[in-house]
Order: sequence, then C-alpha cells, then structure tokens
Amino acid sequence: MYARDIARIATPVGIIAVEGDALAVHRVQIDVSGAVTNGTTAPVRFAADQLEQWFAGERMVFDLPLAPAATRRGQALRDAMVAIGYGDTRSYSALARIAASSARAIGQACARNPFPIIVPCHRILNADGRLGAYSAGQGPTTKQWLLEHERSVRGLLGRTPAVPHQIDLFSQ
Repeated sequence: MYARDIARIATPVGIIAVEGDALAVHRVQIDVSGAVTNGTTAPVRFAADQLEQWFAGERMVFDLPLAPAATRRGQALRDAMVAIGYGDTRSYSALARIAASSARAIGQACARNPFPIIVPCHRILNADGRLGAYSAGQGPTTKQWLLEHERSVRGLLGRTPAVPHQIDLFSQ
C-alpha cells in the first residue's frame, strides 16, 4: 500500500482536495478546509493541474488514472457518466436507458461518486430538468455553478445554445 498524497487547489466553488497515490487518484472533494498545497505524486499533480485547466475553461475532458470502481457494474455506470459531453445534461432515466440500468442505480452511483467534476455527475438532472441532488460541495448550489460554468465556456467557444438543454436520445 502506498502512502496517500493530497493536493488542494483554490477554485470558485471552494478548496478542492485531490487524494491519491503513485498509481491513481482515489478521491476528489469539493469545498474542503485546509491550505492550498501541491501534491507530490504524478496522478495527484496531474489531477490538480487538469482541474485548474477545467476551471479556466481550457479543458473539457479529463485524462487521469482513477482508482477503479468496486464492481464492473459500478465502472459501467461511471463510464456512462463520463460519456455525457461537456455542457450537456441527461436525466437519471435517460442515462439509465443508455447504461441498461435503473434511474435509482444512477442516483446511487452519483451519490457515491468519489470523483466529482472528473466523473461529471453534475450533468445528471431530474426528468423534468430540475437540478436534483448533488452530494459534493454545497449541494445543488455547486451543481448549478458547475453547469453554468460549462455552458458559459461552451458559449464563448460558439458550440452551445444560450439556454440550458437536455439531450434525450430516445425522444427522436
């Protein structure tokens, strides 16, 4: 077992802590206490750097070694969340259909997500388009900020409509 390494970065949604070791990132936490600090292991440093790039609007996709999910099913649900494009959203039920799962399982995977922002559970909304719950940072307030940030960045790049939208692949 490797010793855990931690980096903390200042962001508009509070201090974000990245925890990992020499092999992988194990956890990301939003709105934690503690001083800003650099990590010492490559995965932790890369994650901190990529998160800073995301907040600066310079990164839309993460490329990091993440600790695997506890089960193959959990990994499949995580992969389905990662497949939601930057600035896009899905409902719990739409993502459940795509992932051959249930909306409840998607909700549980979101609630247990150890990698907020990197595994973008903030992009999953209620069926009626409302935010729903968010287990990181300040809850729905943080979720709203993250969504608005992505939409703003995409808007500046000319790739998104000015109004929020939700993609449902099964309604076409």
